[in-house]
Amino acid sequence: MKIDILLGLQWGDEGKGKIVDALSPGYDVIARFQGGPNAGHSLEINNVKHVLHLIPSGIFHPGKLNIIGNGVVLDPAVFRQEIEHLGIPLDELRKRLIISSRTHLILPTHRILDAAYENRKGNHKIGSTLKGIGPAYTDKASRNGIRTGDLLREDFTRLYEEHVNCHIELLKNLDHSFDLKAYEQGWFEGIELLRSFRIDNTEYLINELASKGKKILAEGAQGTMLDLDFGSYPFVTSSNTTSGGACTGLGISPRLTGEVFGIFKAYCTRVGSGPFPTELSDSTGERLRERGHEYGATTGRPRRCGWLDLPALKYAIMINGVTRLFMTKSDVLSGFGTIKVCRSYIRGNKESMEVLADSNIETGLIYEEFDGWSEDISRIREFSQLPASLRRYIEYIEQETGIPVSLVSVGPGRNETIFR
Repeated sequence: MKIDILLGLQWGDEGKGKIVDALSPGYDVIARFQGGPNAGHSLEINNVKHVLHLIPSGIFHPGKLNIIGNGVVLDPAVFRQEIEHLGIPLDELRKRLIISSRTHLILPTHRILDAAYENRKGNHKIGSTLKGIGPAYTDKASRNGIRTGDLLREDFTRLYEEHVNCHIELLKNLDHSFDLKAYEQGWFEGIELLRSFRIDNTEYLINELASKGKKILAEGAQGTMLDLDFGSYPFVTSSNTTSGGACTGLGISPRLTGEVFGIFKAYCTRVGSGPFPTELSDSTGERLRERGHEYGATTGRPRRCGWLDLPALKYAIMINGVTRLFMTKSDVLSGFGTIKVCRSYIRGNKESMEVLADSNIETGLIYEEFDGWSEDISRIREFSQLPASLRRYIEYIEQETGIPVSLVSVGPGRNETIFR
């Protein structure tokens, strides 16, 4: 059985959590393949909002197996907090969740280093979530990390202390004050909880389940435009958020991949620093933010808002090999008299669709305008019942990208979803 991949096509916050939750009844396994507690996958179930940072978004469905893959970096303190807030009995959670023995741990000093590095940048900050993601992936790449499989070692405490002491030496050169003990208590409590879960070589398990015909959904975090290689570098995350990251983050062959579901908002948002061509720094942008409740699920920071960027969307579709598009937050646009889409860029008096590696090159924008709609669409469950203006907007996106929009989200709730 092929393994389907679901990922974001913009700068993150596209609504992946809700969509994975909605799709989970059709899958046996949901496996998270990259990122860490910098993710904030929001789900609304029975009018109760849940935010998942590490745990796959299929966790609320009984009988579904959830896997944290080797491409994830895991903070035990965040893991413990997340487990405690799920409202699911611990014995049941241990049946639903397995962690890869190759998943790297975020240490307390990774978080401290993250803050120290960001502070040192002054006015050139990346906009880090300060969750220790970058330093943890740095240690992984430099072959100095600690993995969940190391929790089973008798000398784990010695191993931890060696790594922390190396980090402390680095911090001495960064002139950054910190209280390690304040971080460590919750971290070690999380370690004990983590040890009670099944930690295994999940790459074998995933491949075995696929060979037995089990349906598997690979869940990504952040978005394509934050990918370490193909995003707006250096204002990116520290992992590969694209479909290729599912292969390396779970241990699966490209030949095993099936559908690639690309999620995008009906408009664009971005948290933190970095280029954002269609950003609206006016009352329209503010209106999008307030109507869409565009504040970071992880940090609470206000998101920058703008119109849909079609060149960036087509770029993300190309990089990921997207087979189906899922559009979220369409309900947020209700009430806008005019909806705009950036059709192309202007560089040197020439029209261009290319997303450049050098984000400092001055870029103009060409917009297409569409009539808006005023109806409340949150109760609509059939595509044909959507306002004609919204249908035309979606059909334009399909025409320009060549990819069908197979799902339209009309609200934050699990059931506020139209499948086509």
